[in-house]
Amino acid sequence: MFQQGLVVYAKDKQRVSAFYQQTLGLVLEASDGEHDLLRGQGYEVVVHSIPRQYAAGIHIAEPPQPREDTPFKPTFVVSNLADLRRAVEATGGHLKPEAGAWHFRGHTVLDGWDP
Repeated sequence: MFQQGLVVYAKDKQRVSAFYQQTLGLVLEASDGEHDLLRGQGYEVVVHSIPRQYAAGIHIAEPPQPREDTPFKPTFVVSNLADLRRAVEATGGHLKPEAGAWHFRGHTVLDGWDP
């Protein structure tokens, strides 16, 4: 049973799905033309393709920019920030420098975003 879940809307489902698989160690459980279901570590992430008619009007900056216009910010506990940084960079995402980290409830918190 999974206690937490997240749906991520993506212009490029394959790229975003690969990001979450590699950075969080999630496993692709199911896939169709519009959705990838990724699971692991007590949660699941559904990567949902943005319909073409909407995706055509979306520009993805290089490097990708954080989604600042949403009231939600998902968090994930990882075992090692250095390993995470390598996976994030390899999959086209971004992680802020460690100097921008803050501490909360015994964890080091560092903002990052998917491609």
